[in-house]
Amino acid sequence: MKPLLLVLALLALTAGAGAWYWEKASKPAVTFRTADVRRGELLATISATGTIEPEESIDVGAQVGGKIDKFGIDADGKSVDYNSRVEAGKLMAHIDESLYTADLETANAQVLQANATLLHDQADLNRLRALLDQAKGEWARAEKLGPSDALSQNDYDTYKANFATAQSNLKVGEAAVEQSKAGVASALAALHRAQANVNYCQIYAPVNGVVIDRRVNIGQTVVSGLSAPSLFLIAKDLSKMQIWVAVNEADIGSIHSGQNVTFTVDAAPGETFQGKVNKVRLNATMTQNVVTYTVEVNTDNSSGKLKPYLTANVHFEVKKDEDVLLVPNAALRWYPQVQEVAPDVRAQVMGADDKSGAGPPAPAAAPATEPAQPRRHKKQAEAEKAGTIWVKDGQWVRPISVTVGPNDGSDTEVASADLKEGASVIVGEVHPDDTNQTTNPFAPQMFRNRRGGGGGGRGR
Repeated sequence: MKPLLLVLALLALTAGAGAWYWEKASKPAVTFRTADVRRGELLATISATGTIEPEESIDVGAQVGGKIDKFGIDADGKSVDYNSRVEAGKLMAHIDESLYTADLETANAQVLQANATLLHDQADLNRLRALLDQAKGEWARAEKLGPSDALSQNDYDTYKANFATAQSNLKVGEAAVEQSKAGVASALAALHRAQANVNYCQIYAPVNGVVIDRRVNIGQTVVSGLSAPSLFLIAKDLSKMQIWVAVNEADIGSIHSGQNVTFTVDAAPGETFQGKVNKVRLNATMTQNVVTYTVEVNTDNSSGKLKPYLTANVHFEVKKDEDVLLVPNAALRWYPQVQEVAPDVRAQVMGADDKSGAGPPAPAAAPATEPAQPRRHKKQAEAEKAGTIWVKDGQWVRPISVTVGPNDGSDTEVASADLKEGASVIVGEVHPDDTNQTTNPFAPQMFRNRRGGGGGGRGR
């Protein structure tokens, strides 16, 4: 009797263990994380980085060299410095003018000397005219008498020669006067040059604006050579800024004037600024075989939050789709284990009907990681036509084929007759015991290799 009871107990224990094992093997032991399909607007963008620049800045230089001996006074009554507000025509800096003042005095003396020379030559010219008149009269009388007893041949020839000499001397005198006038003009030009150099020792603000950069100190000597030394950089209007964005040649075809732009800066976390493309500069640059174009983006800075030379993370609005179905990118990357798939589609998902044995098609090639704003190229868009997302079906999961559109880095546009707004799609799963995870034997190789990585195939 006892052996029979023992056998029955063993049979009951075996049956219970088998039932428990069958239940554990038949039901998924995970909790699925889901997200609702929503209908909304999707904005596809091109991302790049740029530098914020004043819309109009002026480099204030010096046309003469010398030592900076003082700065001017700004609009707030303080010495001109960084961030000073300056007004057009106001003194910004002064260069020691002692050498230029000496040159000016020398030029003044040269003008006086040139004027004196002119007066001397003019007086001499008047004397030569008088001599010419005298020689002319004498020659006229001698010519009337001719060689005779009253006028010897020698005297006749003398009067004639004196008249010709007087004429020549007058022309020389006239030339001397013209030369003296030219000397006066040259001396005056030297005077004006010397005076201009003295004036250039005063550095005035060319426009109203704000000093972004002061590049000299008091006591520093500036040297004027082939190019004027830069003393100050003035921004004319900081309420209007530009972003100079370096855009890759693969994306530049999607950029055009008037295009809407959004951007962020680290100095204002959580705030998004607006702008518009002003122009695409044609002077491309090449760095390590990468060709980029500089795009000018205009933006309003009435708030004053944007500072010159901040780094901007720029997003060019390329395409905007409204009233479309959106799913998280993770929904297109998640792939189930075999025991999690509904039995009636399990064979299809496992690729049982695929004679090549290649297995099920890979889901849409959503990004392995989720960058802030991924670039989308034409070839990439053409490749991302079909995809698969998964929905719960009781204790199982069931696939839905979708047509995949553009994405904005977090959501992807999809279309399917079997997918409705508000439906729950699986974006990941939570295992009660992470140590019991096994690699899905029929998931595409690309997902098997990425298990556990960032944005991996299991979407955990």
